[in-house]
Amino acid sequence: MSSIEENFPRGGTQKTTQEGKTAKQHPMDQDNLFKTREKQTPKRKKPQQDQAKQKKLKTEKKAVLKTNAKDFELLTSESLTDGMLVLGCVKECNEYELTISLPNGLSGNVQVTRICEAYSKMLSEQVATDKPVEGLSPLSELFSPGMLLRCAVINVEKGAEGHHGIQLSINPKDVNKALNTAALRTGMLLSGCVSSVEDHGYLIDIGVHAAKAFLPRKKAQSYFQSKDKGAELKIGQYLNCLIDEVKNSGRIICISISQSEVAAAIATELQNWTLCNLLPGLVVKAQIQEVTPSGIYLSFLSSFTGVVDSMHLCSKKARNYSPGQMVKACILSVNPISKAIRLSLRPVILQPGTQLGHLSSDWIGTVVAHSRVKSFHKNAGAVFTLDDGTLAFAHLKHLSDTPKSFKPESFKPGSVHKCRIIDYSPIDDLLLLSLKQRVIDAPFLRYHDIHPGQIVEGTVFALKNFGMQVKVAGHIKGLVPPLHVADVVLKQPEKKYSVGNTVKSRVLSCNPDTKMLILTLKKILVTSKLPILASYEDAKPGLVTHGFVVCAREFGCIVKFYNDVKGLVPKNELGLAPVTIPQDAFYEGQVVKVIVLKCEPKQERLLLSFKLTDNALAKDSTGEEASKKGEVIYETGQVADVKILKKKENGLEVKILPNDVSAYLPTMHLSDYLTSCKLWWHWLKGNEILHSVACLHDKGGLITLSRKPSVIAALEGGNVVKNFSDIQPGLLLTGYVRNIMPYGVFVEFPYGLTGLAPKSAMSDKFVTDTKDHFVIGQTVIAKVTSTDEEKKRFLLSLKVSDCSSEDSVSESFSLLFQYFKELQEIKSLMSKRDGSSVAQKLCELKPGQRLQLVVHEVKADGSALFSLTGASGLIVEATHSHLGGKKIVMGDQATAVILHMDYLKSKVYVSLQEELLSPKRKTLTADSQHPAVVQHLASEYAVASLVETGQLIAIPLASHFNDTFRFDSEKMKVGQSVMVVLKTTEAGDHGILLAVLSPKKRRNAIRLQQESKTLEESSSMIKHSLSLGDMVTGTVKSVRPTFVLVTLDDKLIGNIHASQILDDVPIGSFPTSKLKVGQKVTARVIGGRDFKTHRYLPISHPHFTQTIPELSIRPRELKGESNTALCPEDGNTEEALKPFKPGQMVTCFVKKYDTIKKWLEVEVTANVRGRVQPLLLSPNTKVLKHAEKYFKKGQALAATVVGSDITETKLCLSLTGVHSLEKGSIVLGYVKKVIPHVGLTIVLPFGKTGKASLFHLSDLFIEQPLKGFSTGQLVKCCVLSNDDNIMEVSLRQSRVNPKSHGKVEDAEIMSLDNVQNGQLVRGYVTSVTPSGISFGLSDCVVGQIPLEYITHLFVPDQRVCAEFIHIGQLLTAKVLSINKEENHVEFSVLPKDTGKPSIIPESLGLPQSEMDTNLKKLKKRKSSECGQEAKRQKKRARCTEGDDSGIEVYCREEEEEEKYEKSSKGREVPRLKISTSFTWEEDLTVLDTTILREKEQSSSSEEDEEDTQMTTKKQTRQNKELEKQRAEKELSKLEAALMDPTRQPQSADDFDRLVLGNPDSSILWLQYMAFHLQATEIEKARAVAERALKTISFREEQEKLNVWVALLNLENMYGTEEALMKVFERAIQYNEPLKVFQQLADIYADSEKYKQADDLYNTMLKRFRQEKSVWVKYTTFLLKRGLVEAAHRLLPRALKCLPDKEHVDVISKVAQLEFRFGDPEHGKAIFENTLNTYPKRTDIWSVYIDMMIKHGSQKEVRDVFERIIHLSLAPKKMKFFFKRYLEYEKKYGTAETVQAVKAAALEYVESKNSLADS
Repeated sequence: MSSIEENFPRGGTQKTTQEGKTAKQHPMDQDNLFKTREKQTPKRKKPQQDQAKQKKLKTEKKAVLKTNAKDFELLTSESLTDGMLVLGCVKECNEYELTISLPNGLSGNVQVTRICEAYSKMLSEQVATDKPVEGLSPLSELFSPGMLLRCAVINVEKGAEGHHGIQLSINPKDVNKALNTAALRTGMLLSGCVSSVEDHGYLIDIGVHAAKAFLPRKKAQSYFQSKDKGAELKIGQYLNCLIDEVKNSGRIICISISQSEVAAAIATELQNWTLCNLLPGLVVKAQIQEVTPSGIYLSFLSSFTGVVDSMHLCSKKARNYSPGQMVKACILSVNPISKAIRLSLRPVILQPGTQLGHLSSDWIGTVVAHSRVKSFHKNAGAVFTLDDGTLAFAHLKHLSDTPKSFKPESFKPGSVHKCRIIDYSPIDDLLLLSLKQRVIDAPFLRYHDIHPGQIVEGTVFALKNFGMQVKVAGHIKGLVPPLHVADVVLKQPEKKYSVGNTVKSRVLSCNPDTKMLILTLKKILVTSKLPILASYEDAKPGLVTHGFVVCAREFGCIVKFYNDVKGLVPKNELGLAPVTIPQDAFYEGQVVKVIVLKCEPKQERLLLSFKLTDNALAKDSTGEEASKKGEVIYETGQVADVKILKKKENGLEVKILPNDVSAYLPTMHLSDYLTSCKLWWHWLKGNEILHSVACLHDKGGLITLSRKPSVIAALEGGNVVKNFSDIQPGLLLTGYVRNIMPYGVFVEFPYGLTGLAPKSAMSDKFVTDTKDHFVIGQTVIAKVTSTDEEKKRFLLSLKVSDCSSEDSVSESFSLLFQYFKELQEIKSLMSKRDGSSVAQKLCELKPGQRLQLVVHEVKADGSALFSLTGASGLIVEATHSHLGGKKIVMGDQATAVILHMDYLKSKVYVSLQEELLSPKRKTLTADSQHPAVVQHLASEYAVASLVETGQLIAIPLASHFNDTFRFDSEKMKVGQSVMVVLKTTEAGDHGILLAVLSPKKRRNAIRLQQESKTLEESSSMIKHSLSLGDMVTGTVKSVRPTFVLVTLDDKLIGNIHASQILDDVPIGSFPTSKLKVGQKVTARVIGGRDFKTHRYLPISHPHFTQTIPELSIRPRELKGESNTALCPEDGNTEEALKPFKPGQMVTCFVKKYDTIKKWLEVEVTANVRGRVQPLLLSPNTKVLKHAEKYFKKGQALAATVVGSDITETKLCLSLTGVHSLEKGSIVLGYVKKVIPHVGLTIVLPFGKTGKASLFHLSDLFIEQPLKGFSTGQLVKCCVLSNDDNIMEVSLRQSRVNPKSHGKVEDAEIMSLDNVQNGQLVRGYVTSVTPSGISFGLSDCVVGQIPLEYITHLFVPDQRVCAEFIHIGQLLTAKVLSINKEENHVEFSVLPKDTGKPSIIPESLGLPQSEMDTNLKKLKKRKSSECGQEAKRQKKRARCTEGDDSGIEVYCREEEEEEKYEKSSKGREVPRLKISTSFTWEEDLTVLDTTILREKEQSSSSEEDEEDTQMTTKKQTRQNKELEKQRAEKELSKLEAALMDPTRQPQSADDFDRLVLGNPDSSILWLQYMAFHLQATEIEKARAVAERALKTISFREEQEKLNVWVALLNLENMYGTEEALMKVFERAIQYNEPLKVFQQLADIYADSEKYKQADDLYNTMLKRFRQEKSVWVKYTTFLLKRGLVEAAHRLLPRALKCLPDKEHVDVISKVAQLEFRFGDPEHGKAIFENTLNTYPKRTDIWSVYIDMMIKHGSQKEVRDVFERIIHLSLAPKKMKFFFKRYLEYEKKYGTAETVQAVKAAALEYVESKNSLADS
């Protein structure tokens, strides 16, 4: 900063006095504040005298400091300087800044751009692209109130009213700028921010140049647990970093953020802190030098002194401080100019990383009548004591209303004043007060104090396009939107209001978090006396209040109230005339008075009305009448008459009589027939009455009606479903098409239920386009096929074969008859139209009627138009085939017969054929069949003539509502001969006979196929006289898996269920297979099933004679020994389920296995269904994985009843024999969650959840017990306890398979009774503490391993243990002591106790502990003195526990060793058997065979020597020690070879081991491929690549891409072009296509296949034309090849294809490429053109400068710089370019040019200052 200030002064001319020189000398003596000038003189000859003088001088300095009271003055805004470091506390987190609480009641702000460099870079990227950047978190997620932060003061700005704005920075580069790599020491506590998230940890920005700080993920885990911050750090997150390790002279440091370590961190002298780099927030051990009334002087870190003001003394110890006392203190601030250091003794701040508390918001705003002055600080303010003893502080500016009225003498200690609490300082733990009278009298101080509906007064301070800004009080400002400036919208509000006006407003909404206050100036709202509606809970029916209209549409108005509460006023409640449009009657912003009809607070729905009748207003707050009005008057299904108000394009607006309730009748609901709907709408007029109209539903306050006869009949007959629970598969429902989608048709039913008919279930014919089959509003009959109870959805079938009855003739005739009936109603309506002669004439005409016509025109196609006398507007037409072969000319008269009348087009179709003009009279009988010829085709029917008589008949074109589609080959044609069945013999009012096609002509292949499949469609409703118990004889017609169809006579068919075939059904058999088609059977009737509902009817039911007989051929049934009756008297399914009790065994039969739900549907009897949940299908996991293979339809199974399902219509069964979870139950479950170091969460049957701990996963403990488990895995477990909903379970093999008798290596330890002293046990580490290890043997037995029993080495730091011991680690330990009373066990893991290697290796070079050293010395001395005699004495020794002599300790140890030796020989078998020899063969396979041979030879030779010694005599203890040392050395050498990083794999096996250990590393796979390619084994290299693509995780996209690129390179070099293209096409499918294209283009270019590369680039330009990287890479390719002209032609093409925002970037990159590979002059021209267009693009200027410095002359570079410094840019940008210009001149120029740049910079600064002054 000093160099920058020197080069670029802040203003005015630079003073060349001695001050500057003095300032330069400050860094030399800043480390010692008391260094004298005499120290600069040469050394004196008498050092002792010199030292005495220095001590005397220091004493004098300290004496001066002690008497200086100014040191204890509180911090003020004026005393803060730029660069000062302060400890702050986060107070508020806003969107763009943090509010920081500073010491002594100050407050500052940290802008969002001053967090850290990485965060600012992401912000800049988001601003540049205007798109969200991944990983960019808002400040509220990175910081929380109460966090302590180290801040650097950037600037202190003085506002207009004397307020100071303190700008801070927490950027590590600002806070730690005084640190360098040489100053970094282990144990330092620094602040840092996360700059990057890596695979194995995080890069932390600590602001030290050339130093990289790394945080491993393992060390971040404890931070996540303590802070509850999730499982990932975020970029920009602030951390307190403790340096663990410093490497490479400070360039690489390893840090820790553990909360416990950070909180215990203390700065020491060893860390070499200096006054330059001393940081706030450091905790130090200090000594009190002097105690004064104003504070305390402290000395710390040997050479530093600081002060503690009265605010930061510990309140509990304030009176107990004395000189010389040692205390812990935290540095609050460091002033680099005055060298002043402030500290705090508050205990809460003495633990770095802790969160400070906050005060309840109820205190803020409280007025305190009597507050007593405790101390007064003339430059800062006064400290007060409140009534309850709480301390508070008032800044100097808050002690009086104005500076002139301030009287210091009024604030003597003890004086009493009235004040108001305005804020809270967390870092001081003080309330902040104000004595200003206007603050005390203010109605509110914060946004939190303002509530919606409150009246406020304010002053207008700005009029903007977006509204009027009003200053309410102090810093509280509100906005009046343009809509609320007045009762009506003002076009020029500035004419009514001006800045400075005082206005009275009402609060619409207030959000304290965003500080958004919305006001209204509408006079009606401001002066309203009605209740305020500010929440949906306040909206009680009958409430009358004011609101304003925000939206007016056809459906009604939306009215808004306070606090964004909105409601709907439906059209029928607007109180408008029927013809009035709401948009015309109401305008946005209009204030209205409304009454609440209905409110649903949870759904935030509010129904309102503008109809404020006297009765409604007279009611009390209960609002009974108003609430009645809000209810739907006409319930769904209610039939009434309606009066038409208005015709709309798609329907009719009507009102329901007699109450005149508004409703809507859609056009498609006027009839079941599309043609009739259009006719009704065409001929209906306003004010006409329509009868028999039903209410469909009431949505949004608007009633929708229907006049479809089929829908009304379904409603009246009760054949409807009112809610989802009523829907059952198999139901036939009447509805209408609501919507048509490409994948199916949505059908809606009364009461608003909607189902989907998929494309496959729409028709019996193949569906190509769904719109060809149905139209919206069409009436359909739908059959429910399946339901989804969870999502409340159901599927339908619209197939005619599923939805029609067997009597298709009757259905077809019913449709035709109903159509002509409606046609007569329409004709009667037409006859009433007095003004239409055409309508009158049409009503008089009938089919078959003869007319006298005059030929009007003969068309080119042979058809003729006629005119009819008296009907000028009527069109009469005869087609060419109906002229009867007659030649007619215009003007001729002709006699014709009417075939059809089109009432919509006013058109009559006639025929001149003789056989039709003179029909024969013949007596016809109903239901007789006759041949006929089709004469005309209408929309709903065809007109045909009987061949025998010539009479006209009408034939329906559809046999069913759903029968709407015909292939061209199936469509009826004019002239076609058909066989019909007459249904009427008299013409009647419609003038035509009615008939239907003969059934022989309408056979449907699909229906015939269905007839052979289902019972329902193979038997029509045939009456029979059978009753329960009757014996019948029949023939087997069809055999199905679960039932058999039997023909009882020619037409009657019965059903035999699988449960009614055998008395004792063998499990696994298929009972229905016992019967064959054609077999004669004798059966007994046991019930009757209704044909449509499939329910079993009681014998007394009147329709029982029309049911399908249910039969039984069980021998007991036939003999009369058993009387089964499937006819519960009430017909309820619940009655059929009552006999089945939980735990009961039943035989069931497989119906089907649901592959989606994974459950098994079964049938127990003919009327009882069941379901088996997935986990209850089998105790075998193989069965569950492939259940569809193990369960066949019709198979008999033995099941246990669990209960009934939720609907109580099905049984819940179990095939495992378990019907409830009891202790000891063995069941299957799914792993729900794997919790590290804890265990598994398992989903059990019956909706239960179980937990399996680490100790219950296996009978053999392993190092990583959870490694073999994953989410969703199927496991077998045993229930240990069922106390709670979450059960304890075990996965041990000895539990889940007790008969296996397998070896249990680690038995269960249920209590301390299972543990014995001296026993070797295995368990897992549960926690690691400074005092030792918590060691668990089971969930209920957890003991301790003290530190002295972990290792015999001296461990100076707990972190050494943490490197080798972790939670969840498997250890073998020896039981040392058991205390059952305290439930405590003590273990040892020392090698001498366990026989295992030491946990902490001796290779670390740690010294041995003192006890261990003395012990060894004693052993050695004793051994040398006593020899073999001593051994015999030791064996006989019996040492007591309380004796502590060295010899007896030695004896006890020898006894333990002898016991261990005996146990190894099998004489004494402990719980865990430990082998005395241990081999490392498996771990050493990765070593070279040569190394292994050498080791084997050396070991074999040693073994021979040892064998010879064993033959002569027993090994002495010294020999054992030598042997152990040799073994340790060998192991160390082997481990060193294993860990040798320079060793390269030599074989395919080596590579296989490497990729097995790190399967996702593409580098290993590529090295493996290169290994094969070196041996020219191309196919093996390909195989390795394919294996890598299958092995690497799909999440590792970049790793997979690397392998694809390698495979492309391989095929390019060694394969064919065809093979390369195949790999390329595959790579595109599995990766981002652009990346693969670019990689292949680079491969072609590198291998000099330029043509292929050029072709590929052209393909890329077509496919990725909007990707700028493609254009840039192609330009690079062309320029490198020297194709400059082609590259020049490419840029205009790129600019046409790319978006405008990309143009500048692409132009800049192309210009750079021109400088590097092409023509620099052309690149220069491109830059010049771009900068002429965008002169203020500093990024382009910067790139241009770089290019010119590299490729241009000095003159050209200076010309560019001169142009830039004369641009009109922001000062910050100008400073950047001046700095660059100066750096260039310092490097390449002369002293004169450097001075010229400085002069230009000074001139620029002075011009800006003069401009600001003016």
